[in-house]
Order: sequence, then C-alpha cells, then structure tokens
Amino acid sequence: MRWNKNRTVPVIALWFVLFSCIFAPAIANSQESGIESLKQTGQAFRSVAKKVSPAVVFIEVEKELSVSNSAGFSTPFNDEFFQRFFGAPPQQQRPNSPPQKRKEVGQGSGFLITPDGYILTNNHVVGDATTVRVKMQDGKEYLAEIVGTDPGSDLAVIKIDANDLPFLTLGDSEKLEVGDWVLAIGNPFGLSHSLTAGIVSAKGRSGIGLSDYEDFIQTDAAINPGNSGGPLVNLDGEVVGINTAIFSRSGGYMGIGFAIPVNMARKIKSQLIEHGEVRRGRLGVYIQDITNDLAESFDLDSVAGVLISQVIEGSPADQAGLKQGDVILQIDGEKANKVASFRNRIALTSPGTIVNLKVHRNGVIEEIKVIIGKSDEDESEGPDGTSKLPKIGLNLQELTPELADRLGYEGETGVLVSAVEGGSLADRAGIKRGSLILEINRKPVSTVADARKLLKAKKGESLLLLIKQGESLRYLALKFNK
Repeated sequence: MRWNKNRTVPVIALWFVLFSCIFAPAIANSQESGIESLKQTGQAFRSVAKKVSPAVVFIEVEKELSVSNSAGFSTPFNDEFFQRFFGAPPQQQRPNSPPQKRKEVGQGSGFLITPDGYILTNNHVVGDATTVRVKMQDGKEYLAEIVGTDPGSDLAVIKIDANDLPFLTLGDSEKLEVGDWVLAIGNPFGLSHSLTAGIVSAKGRSGIGLSDYEDFIQTDAAINPGNSGGPLVNLDGEVVGINTAIFSRSGGYMGIGFAIPVNMARKIKSQLIEHGEVRRGRLGVYIQDITNDLAESFDLDSVAGVLISQVIEGSPADQAGLKQGDVILQIDGEKANKVASFRNRIALTSPGTIVNLKVHRNGVIEEIKVIIGKSDEDESEGPDGTSKLPKIGLNLQELTPELADRLGYEGETGVLVSAVEGGSLADRAGIKRGSLILEINRKPVSTVADARKLLKAKKGESLLLLIKQGESLRYLALKFNK
C-alpha cells in the first residue's frame, strides 16, 4: 500500500477535528469542575468566617514590670518561640541602680465561650496583667477581669460584664486527622479579625518547651504574633484548638504553628471558672517512652506503653505498689502509648479518683488500682525530668540536643529554664525563659534531678546560680525571705 503525501495534511486536520469534538468538551468540563470545587471551598471558608468572627475578640493588656537593677544582658530569644507579645525587652540598667517600674503593652486574641462573657485565651497573653481590655468585632470595648490562669498549660479565662453575646461551640479535637482543613482567626500584628487557612500537619506534638503540659496540634495555617489565644476551627466552625505559638527563626510565620487541643482546654477552663486554678492529679513517678532497644530488653512486643524509671517514695504510685521497671500499658482501658499523653491524662484527673492501670512486670500482665493524689504545691515531677518549682518561680527542663541546637547551647551542660513566673523570686532576680543554669552553689548541674536537690533552700538561705543566656554568663543570688 502506497502512502499519498498529498493527503497527509487533510488527514491530520480530520483527526484534529475529531479529537476536538470528542475530548474538548471533557477538558472544558474538567476545568469548570475544578473551578467550581475551588468556589465551594471559598464559600466554606467565607461561611466559617461569618459564623466565627463575631465571637473572636482582640485583647490588649498592660503589665507593670520591675526592671532588674543588674547590668542585664541581651537575649537572642526575640522570636515568637519565646516572646509572643509586642514590645521591646526591658532596657538595661546600670549596675547597682535601684529597681525601676515600667509598663509593657501586649496584645493577643481570645474567643467567647459563653453568652455571659467568659473568654478563653492564653496565659501568656493575660498572665500578670494589671489591665485587660477586650474589643469586639463590632467595635464595642470592655474592661475584663482575670478569672483564672494556668501557666502549666498556657491557658487562661477572662470575663467581661455583658450578656447575650455570640459564642463559639467547642468541638472534639480527637476527631481531627492529619490533612484536615482548619482555619485560624485572630489579630496578628493588631490586624483585627484576620483569617488564615491551612491543614492539620501533625497531632500530639510534645517536647516543644512551650509549657509543662504539651499535646499540640501542629498546623500550617498562618499564625503570627497577636494570634495567640485565638481559635483554631474546623469547617463546621467548631473550635478544635487554641492558637498558642509558632516556631520561627525570624519572628514571623514559617509554616509551623502550634495550638492547644480543645479537649485539653475544655477540662482546664472548667476548673479555672469553678476554682480560679487547676487542681492537678499526681501519680508520683518518673516515666519515659519505650524505644526499640528498651522494648527488646523488657521483652515487650512493641514500643507502646510508658516505662517507670523511678517511683517517688510515699507517692500514690508507691502506695499502690508500682515499681521501677514497670511498663504501663493501659489506663482505664485506654492505651498508654506516649509519655506526654499519659502525663496529661493523670494531671487532668481529679485528686481522689481511682484509676485502673494495666502493667507489664517481668513478663506478667498485672492490674493495679491507684488513688490519684494532689499535685505537690512545692514542686511537681514530669516526664524526662521536667520540673516545676513554684517557691522559686521556675519551670526547668532537660537540655536535649534538639533544644541545644535551637537555642545556641551546643556543647553546654546544664538545665533549661522553660518558664518563669511573673513576680516570683526568680523573676525579681532577672532570670529569663530560655536561660541555661550551669551551676547551683558552685556545683555543676546536668539534670533536672540534680537541680531540684540543690534548689531546695530554707527561709533566710541563699542560692548562688551561674546562668548563661545567649553569649553572656553571670552569677545570680536568690535569697529566701526570713
């Protein structure tokens, strides 16, 4: 069969016409379908914004700070990770100059949770504030009172004197899945009622160093300074998280934001409204996650469970018969997979409650009942050696390689200050969050357990601390009043 060159163009043209007739409508329909899908997504965002925005508030606070009379030093922690308020750090003073008072203005977000004016926000937004002002979307302004704060979870409840207010419904953060759409609403950089959209990037983030009790939702929805305390909502307009912080080396959005899950916040806000504080439960153990090597050493089938590395004498755990080396597999029928979630579960259990633990001990599964105690007012233990020392006003944390790299403490040995209570002994001495304690009473410290023993001072006694912050080293003396 011979090919007729003169027919090539007409044949190609014919095939093109046939292709256009058959496939072009399908391509056009596909494009229209994609555009329609985007429109529907936009309409969903618009609907959520209209539903949620009236209940989101702008919060402005004033704080009175006591500027240290020491020479002071600059801090490298001027990003959202450590400084989530606006305002420059306190000005440096000349050595031996008298302490001075200065006012600092901060701002953040919050949202109404009841029609009679209760507002949920972050502790770092309103904690230690002398004045709290709330501005609604419609422009109305109110003075607010602080109902209760909880530095351990970084949550707070404030209240304004008004009724019949719009409020948000609290959803179920346990139902969130990685990849779900979420929206963050707040007042970044003072830009009232800004909305950003993103997805849930991860769940159960802990070890970030932002608070004592961490179980963060990670999202790529843009969160910036001023968003703190605002709601993270799902496409039904239900609150699933409280926007708390971002990880940033520049001070602005870098795609990683953290929100407190609403299921944790729900229990805490109820206690804050009822008691003005959170009454946490206590088990009295040091625990750690199971690694593959530990699972093999303890004859475990998997890495699920939490390992008891130490039982505190006289604690509820000790009285119930828990022992060092026990692996807790379940609590009240629910799996105990990770230290952070287990610790949060115990902390949010009311003192006096009986819990049933399923424990692996020397190859045998045992059931042990424990009566949860009340968290010690003087100090409390946490996973991996974290510790809270309210008498001094310090929260301490182990210096992990990740934190050392993040904060510029590579090669150093010490314990990290993860929080400082405003107005406390530590605060008045000038200790800042992010400081590294190298020595206590001229003795090197490498673990929180070491620091706890050395930081126990009686009235009239003094503690000498060697602290590093940034590139600066200094000695600080803490003296307990007689």
